[in-house]
Amino acid sequence: MKKTENMAWRFFASVRLALFTLLILATTSIIGTLIPQKNPPEFYIEAFGQRTAQFFQMLDVPNMYNSWWFISLLFLFSINLIVCTIDRLPNVWQMVVMNNLDTDPERLEKMPHRQVFHTRGDAAALAEIATTLLAKSGWKAQCENKPTGSLLFSQKNAWSRLGVYAVHLSILIIFAGAIIGSLFGFKAGVMIPEGSATDTVYETGTEKPIPLGFTVQCDDFNVSFYADGSTPKEFRSELTVRDETANKTFSRPIIVNDPLGYKGITFYQSSYEPMQGFNISITNKATNVRQNFQIPFGQKIHWPETDIDFGVINQQVRSRMGDVGTLKVWFSDGQGEPSVFWMDNNATQTISSPTAAYEFQASQVYATGLQVAKDPGVWTVYIGCTLMLIGLYVAFFLSHRRVWISIVREESEDRCRILVCGATSKNRIAFEKEFAALVECFTHDSTFQNA
Repeated sequence: MKKTENMAWRFFASVRLALFTLLILATTSIIGTLIPQKNPPEFYIEAFGQRTAQFFQMLDVPNMYNSWWFISLLFLFSINLIVCTIDRLPNVWQMVVMNNLDTDPERLEKMPHRQVFHTRGDAAALAEIATTLLAKSGWKAQCENKPTGSLLFSQKNAWSRLGVYAVHLSILIIFAGAIIGSLFGFKAGVMIPEGSATDTVYETGTEKPIPLGFTVQCDDFNVSFYADGSTPKEFRSELTVRDETANKTFSRPIIVNDPLGYKGITFYQSSYEPMQGFNISITNKATNVRQNFQIPFGQKIHWPETDIDFGVINQQVRSRMGDVGTLKVWFSDGQGEPSVFWMDNNATQTISSPTAAYEFQASQVYATGLQVAKDPGVWTVYIGCTLMLIGLYVAFFLSHRRVWISIVREESEDRCRILVCGATSKNRIAFEKEFAALVECFTHDSTFQNA
């Protein structure tokens, strides 16, 4: 049983397993990026054929990032990271906190970077001078008296050895954030005509209704076009949020890349749809009485308590989406012949009759297309990404550098042997320059003479 446990531990602690799992995750992620996700089955049948679509459904490719096998790969990779960390961290931690003043003298003699000096004087006094020289070079030294003399030690960035484990932890935090978002969040969409409101959105792909817990209303929608008059340049929605539970109501405009957020739910301006109807505003200029209407195309409308009848009897479309460029209006207040005229969409026309004058404003009704997303794990992902950047910086750009100075009294002569040596965990070229500068500091001091 013990052997089996050891074999299982070695399997999950394997770097090869990590590389293999990473390769599979990267490959499948590319596939998931190339193949559109969360579309209805008819989309995949039309795009890839009946058999391929059936194969996709069997492997849950249309919802790949939530499929059992993709989540299993993430789980396997997470277990691999945890076991690798548990397996290797104790040795690394020991190197971080170890007492380097107990280092074997024979090991110091074999350091890759070393320089020997000989000078006369007391070992304790020379240790104080060496401590001062180290401090001038940015090294804070520890000193311990030995039977044969003194040993000084200083180090920089000992914690840099933990950078890779910070990256390990960040990956697990990012996975946790993604799982939180998958379990408790959603991606949905909704079309809201001007003047209408909704408290429900519909999940992308499944069209499952999702209650918001509050109401979102589209008060107004405007679209501007490029010089060709048919290509949309910018579209903007005026939204009002009403939350009766919190007794809160507020309005704000949204455009592409400037969403509205409320209670962890974000509304993005993603599309629009022209409707077969018009917003009409009529103002009697003599009495300043104004009335707003939302009317269908091609129908006669009556203004109650007046003799005014009107309607949009023709229109000219300027884009393939159905945006109206100009519209033909029929208007009568019961005085004289009816007025029939063409006007631009979203413009104002003055109408004169024998007894009154009117301002007639007309604009096409639009429905705003909103992409709605809730991701409660997003801040967890942000924290993981920040930790990853810190861990990567520490792991790749910082190194654990150590310097020892051994001062040994020579019994045969009235002098001391000073060994300056050091080692680094990485970036040896940079450490060579730093070590050479430290040796030069000792060389230029009058107390030491190079042998």
